[in-house]
Amino acid sequence: MIIIEVLLCIAALGVSVALRPWRMLRGPLGAPWVASWVLLSLLWVLPQNLPAGISIQLSGACLLVLMFGWPLAVIELMLIALAVWLFGQLGWAAVLSQLVWIGLVPATLALALGEVLRRALPPHPFIYVLGRAFIGTALCLFLAGVAYEFAHHLIDGVAMEQALVARWLMAWGDAFITGMLVSIFVAFIPEWLATWSDRRYLGSGGT
Repeated sequence: MIIIEVLLCIAALGVSVALRPWRMLRGPLGAPWVASWVLLSLLWVLPQNLPAGISIQLSGACLLVLMFGWPLAVIELMLIALAVWLFGQLGWAAVLSQLVWIGLVPATLALALGEVLRRALPPHPFIYVLGRAFIGTALCLFLAGVAYEFAHHLIDGVAMEQALVARWLMAWGDAFITGMLVSIFVAFIPEWLATWSDRRYLGSGGT
């Protein structure tokens, strides 16, 4: 499984670097990209400092895709994982697993879901906020969690039903945060959303 996770990371990073997304950081996305990297690095390390038996792991991957696009999100997730490895107590294999299953996989699913919604549904702000940011985040993280449980064969000995319920509930935590922040950004600072377009969703002459 470690080999598969390494190959997924290499493939994702290779595609992202080939697209040279860092050019977008020269505009209004530069400051929020750096800020989100610092904040999510802290949130990814946080579960290691919680009392024993408490495990609350936020992802933020779907939010990163909505804000910066998939290529920049992948690069940021790599940097977040590096920070977790440097400043946390987990070994590299555990951090790699974190990167893949709560980072790269839900981010890629969010990219695919966005494409499906663009093709299948009309360009309406409600569909963007509810479909991509809220319900879409919950769905992508839950599916990534299910994939993790099957890939690792429930090595912690937790019953499948309990594991899936936990994944579902944790996915909604991310969904509420992502939906709330995206709603605020759409209303007040849409330039922080690389996947948002005034022309598409509002029919105006904006970008």
